[in-house]
Amino acid sequence: MASRLYDELKQTRPFASLEEEVYLSLQRTAEVLWGDVNETLKGAELTPTQYNVLRILRGAGADGISCSEVSERLVTKDSDITRLLDRLETRGLISRERAEKDRRVVVARLTAEGLRLLASLDKPVVQCHGRHLGHLGERRLASLLKLLDAARERPE
Repeated sequence: MASRLYDELKQTRPFASLEEEVYLSLQRTAEVLWGDVNETLKGAELTPTQYNVLRILRGAGADGISCSEVSERLVTKDSDITRLLDRLETRGLISRERAEKDRRVVVARLTAEGLRLLASLDKPVVQCHGRHLGHLGERRLASLLKLLDAARERPE
């Protein structure tokens, strides 16, 4: 039985492999899921990566974390973390300063304005996730999570 992906992509020939079909289905699903969240973030003039940075810094607390650690924790990697942080700092959402112990390390922190903006987005983003995934129920979501974890593992 052909998956819905065939219809969505107007695919008329078989995929080269089941792995290819699953890979494309993951990409398509991510695109659909992010669409609603992107619209929510647009209202706050944030990209998904900027939003991710703000959440990382909120989780880091008042001590903040190094810019390189922010980069390591990103859900989707961004090669130009400095410019990304520059934009957030220009908007007054984060602050950066050199660490006292090692002047080579730059520590980023969420500002009160950044915290306020994140708080205003918490509920709408959770609602987006619920609209897109809530119908799956806990058991299916837990199964999906395990499968996605397994897909990210790299066989040796």
